[in-house]
Amino acid sequence: MTRRYVLDLREIDGTQADSVGGKGAHLGELSRIDGIRVPDGFCVTTEAFRRAVAGEPSLGEQLDRLSRTDPDDGEALRTLTARVRRTIEEIPLPDDIAAAITGALARHGEQDAYAVRSSATAEDLPTASFAGQQDTYLNVLGTEAVLRHISRCWASLFTERAVAYRRRNGIDHRTVHMAVVVQRMVFPQASGILFTADPVTGNRKDATIDAGFGLGEALVSGLVDPDVFTVRDGEVVARTISVKERAVRPLQAGGTRTTAVDARLQERPALTDEQAVRLVAIGRRIEAHFGRPQDIEWCLVEDDVRIVQSRPITTLFPVPARDPGDDEHHVYVSVGHGQMMTDAMKPLGYSMWQLTAMVPMHEAGGRLYVDVTRRLASPATREATLDALGKGDPLVRDALETVLDRGDVVSPDPGPAVPPSGADAHPVGPPDPIPTDPALVAGLIARSEASVAALERGIRTKSGPDLFDFLLEAFEEHKRVLGDPLSIQAIMAGMDATWWLNEKLLEWLGEKNAADTLTLSAPGNITSEMGLALLDVADAVRPWPAVVDFLRESQHRENADFLDDLAKIAGGTAARTAIDAYLDRYGMRCVGEIDITRPRWSERPAALVPAILDNVRNFEPGAAGRRFEEGRRRAREKEQEVLARLRTLPDGERKAEETRRMIERVRTFIGYREYPKYGIVCRYSAYKRALLAEADRLVRAGVLVEREDAFHLTFQEFHAAARSNRVDDGLVQRRKEAFRAHRALTPPRVLTSDGEALNGAYRRADAPDGALTGLPVSAGTVEGRARVVLDLADADLEAGDILVTPFTDPGWSPLFVGIAGLVAEVGGLMTHGAVIAREYGLPAVVGVAGATRLIRDGQRVRVHGTDGYVEILA
Repeated sequence: MTRRYVLDLREIDGTQADSVGGKGAHLGELSRIDGIRVPDGFCVTTEAFRRAVAGEPSLGEQLDRLSRTDPDDGEALRTLTARVRRTIEEIPLPDDIAAAITGALARHGEQDAYAVRSSATAEDLPTASFAGQQDTYLNVLGTEAVLRHISRCWASLFTERAVAYRRRNGIDHRTVHMAVVVQRMVFPQASGILFTADPVTGNRKDATIDAGFGLGEALVSGLVDPDVFTVRDGEVVARTISVKERAVRPLQAGGTRTTAVDARLQERPALTDEQAVRLVAIGRRIEAHFGRPQDIEWCLVEDDVRIVQSRPITTLFPVPARDPGDDEHHVYVSVGHGQMMTDAMKPLGYSMWQLTAMVPMHEAGGRLYVDVTRRLASPATREATLDALGKGDPLVRDALETVLDRGDVVSPDPGPAVPPSGADAHPVGPPDPIPTDPALVAGLIARSEASVAALERGIRTKSGPDLFDFLLEAFEEHKRVLGDPLSIQAIMAGMDATWWLNEKLLEWLGEKNAADTLTLSAPGNITSEMGLALLDVADAVRPWPAVVDFLRESQHRENADFLDDLAKIAGGTAARTAIDAYLDRYGMRCVGEIDITRPRWSERPAALVPAILDNVRNFEPGAAGRRFEEGRRRAREKEQEVLARLRTLPDGERKAEETRRMIERVRTFIGYREYPKYGIVCRYSAYKRALLAEADRLVRAGVLVEREDAFHLTFQEFHAAARSNRVDDGLVQRRKEAFRAHRALTPPRVLTSDGEALNGAYRRADAPDGALTGLPVSAGTVEGRARVVLDLADADLEAGDILVTPFTDPGWSPLFVGIAGLVAEVGGLMTHGAVIAREYGLPAVVGVAGATRLIRDGQRVRVHGTDGYVEILA
């Protein structure tokens, strides 16, 4: 096969990124779009790069050393990357490659000026743009200079920033190759960047233009503030005209320099409104061609627009797919914020949650959203929806009110209303009353346990297509149990009693969040019991120093083998028995448990070891029982104090009796709030065991490479694979790449069909200057050392520490027994973390935007759990 070292841009299309890199492929594709003008040029292919570097034997060893270098060792990285670049720049260009480039220059005009631009194979990807990571050289004159700058572009594959960016995106240095685009220079009056969607809000209807005089490098390098135009529906709706004192201009002898802009022109717009609208129309054509919003580099030459690059905007949060022809404006609310798990989910995870949820859910960015448009559009359901969602998370309510205030939600035919909550959804509005009877809760738990036991019996013998047919029936039973009206009434009874107590005792006694103390050590809370039970495990470990040492050495192991080794050391049998008993009861749980693909504690028991060791270090024997009894004592004393104070008020006996009944009611039902989620993960554990066995069968059949490849298929695709014994080539790899990109995105609380991401704001002025505001969910004030923990397996807590984390679903509960307070970026008054914080008496503030970024690990902070803010002290 003849090697192609040079391809003309007009020979290239978007499928050739392996040969011409991301930038080259995009430019070739752009040049094929009618009406889009791209400067002429050619591309030096990756084949030329590979051929050139193959002749330098020392390069392989240098790349080996680079891959082994600690990414945090900045000095070593600087030294190694500089050495690699120098090696590449000094490689003599093979004669046949040099001849191919020289011939291309002769065809395009060797006397012309050129832009020589890097184009790596891992660049301008749908999931990672790599913008600015490699080098570009402008106004390069003469054949020798072009050849020299091609070598420099090759070397720029190993700039420090490019190496660091690849590491962050999980891309192996050896798999990335460099092509080089050589294009005729254009010398524009103005240039800049066009985003066909607002890169800040995400709104796909708004296009934004950054514009300045001269070459675009002045904007890219930050030398000038750009003019900014916002265009919507063919009209400039906002503009900011800056004072542009400098511009980058070409030099006659080659290269560029920064020059002063004539004072008379500095405040003149770089574009007219007509040019801005025309530019956006061109951008919309490019966006339509590529099928997603674009980040476009443009130049204006004598009122003619030239496009010099277009890449996908990788930072936008995706929009849920809609049915063809649906042009209604939709508003979606995040399921993850309600479930206290905002991480991206793999396809099997989100598709199974969709199939087992009580309401329709839409996937976007690996997260799930519920469409609340019709509930907001109907006056009959609007206020109840806002109230229900606002009680869970005031920021969601604020974001929705922002959308409503703009008049974006209009529907003359609201149609059937859809509840806004997640998988444990309940109807919005007051439930039918039920008696305050603990036997009701016991009966509900017994019914759930019987249903799970029947599932376990039925699923054991199922495999292949029969398994999936069985599961589809099991999902209906799953939803029946979850939607049991009596279960929903019991959940709402506890929540309503909590709200009643807080509202009435604030009104009557001026006391905030009184229910927080009244619910301490409430009976029957499976999640708080789970945290206390790990204290009992620590009691079995603590007497045996050899066991403690073994666990310290084993805490970063990812498999279950260490439990077998544990039984072989002194005290290990007792410790293993305690851990096994804990896993029998709670092993189906984990952090992020709504995603079935996440490893359960039974699959990876080592995830619990840091919390066990913290408990060994921070507590004395018998702490679980003492802690529960202490909470119960404080709740009783609080009840007596509140009732005594109420009796001194006008009409005090009635108020006291109503309050006593509500305290009894909240303590009867509030613990059950956590049980339906436990029932879900018990069922998920059975589903997962069966699905993993089926994945193993497909691995043996050669359909999948490894069992966890099944996690990157939706349930429906997994089902099809079980029937056909085949999976589309490349699908799993594409899904892995998409998941990696989704993990880097931050999901908004509210999302519109225009792509606008809204997170709401706290409308309050009662926090001190500099404090981080949030939602008060568990009363009290505590000061201590902040421990920023992103993964439970990395926890290293001491008594008095304050846990700062993105979210706290039930899988985080084992840490709660050892901390003094909680700060979370996500949460609401009745989400799992808030309920458990109140059970344990921990001051807690949730919904604190950016907490894990703004609070540094080890800083001293004060958590105001009653008033809802956090002070950073040092």
